[in-house]
Amino acid sequence: MQPKSNATAPVGIIVNPMSGRDFRRLAARADTVTHESKRNQIARAVVGAVAVGAKHLLIPAEPRRLATGAVENLDLGAEFEIIETPIRHRASDTVAAVEAMRARGVGALLVLGGDGTHRIVTKAWQDAPMVAVSTGTNNVFPTMQEPTLAGMAAGLVATGLAPLEAVAQRAKRVHVEIEGETPDLALVDAVVLVGDRLGNFAPFSGEHMRRLVLARAEPASVGISPIGGLLVPSGAADDTGVLVDFCTHAEGGRLLRAPFAPGLMRTIHVRSARALDLNEPVTVEGPAILAFDGDRERELAPGQTAQLSVRRDGPWVIDTPRALAHAAEQGTMLDLDHWVDPYDGVANNMGCC
Repeated sequence: MQPKSNATAPVGIIVNPMSGRDFRRLAARADTVTHESKRNQIARAVVGAVAVGAKHLLIPAEPRRLATGAVENLDLGAEFEIIETPIRHRASDTVAAVEAMRARGVGALLVLGGDGTHRIVTKAWQDAPMVAVSTGTNNVFPTMQEPTLAGMAAGLVATGLAPLEAVAQRAKRVHVEIEGETPDLALVDAVVLVGDRLGNFAPFSGEHMRRLVLARAEPASVGISPIGGLLVPSGAADDTGVLVDFCTHAEGGRLLRAPFAPGLMRTIHVRSARALDLNEPVTVEGPAILAFDGDRERELAPGQTAQLSVRRDGPWVIDTPRALAHAAEQGTMLDLDHWVDPYDGVANNMGCC
């Protein structure tokens, strides 16, 4: 029997205007994701969400009008609520939008961005229910997926047609406890660097890397994750992390060649690599730079310590194929209330069937 939708929880849209447009287009061979492409993806996702019964969507206002521009001409019979928060052109913009959506009782977030974007969302809402759509560069946490289907998955969860616990998995993350400072986190990788600097957007150099803790060590990925993945693989479903220690050329070690960025292969000296149990602590000491999910974020002073551990207490990541399979099993897409497809008239005018 088809479950009934309560149609009360909104779907929230989070999009990073700068994902897929950073310095790595110059330092490596990554593609550029245009603003128009993102607007198109958002529009497709919204159509998918409304098609399964979502009636209320929260749209962030931002200077490039990616989300607001995507929905302004969509006549789908749904309510688009524009979320106005302070704009400072920083990560705090995303935090403010997520917090506002959480306060409005959003049932699912549709996040379009890279690993860094999803990390910021998680910092604002640790156990957020989200569909993670990749639009960045070196992405492991979000995946490339058709936005129409991603929107359907978010809508199914937000309306209660697909129970979150049946179609989502709690993600792992790296906890970072810094002596005398506020804690931090990474969704994929936390790297300890020496001889580097905060604010450096260039791809990492092997000679600066000293220690790596991974929540996800994916061999078929690009960035920092495959460094561990090509040694001790650990995927999203595995209840382990990975610890890799590096050394200098003079100290020896084994040479590993890995894809640090799209079209950019680098060689690094590996001292050791092993699986990490969940909650197993790893202690590092400054002076050092700590990079999280590809971004150099924190600096350890000489003698200052930080403790890193991998735990499965991150956001709930909605599995789009699983959500749609659940809809098929429940007959959810049968006998839905009629809705107006904005392309019906266009198709008829073109002589389509």
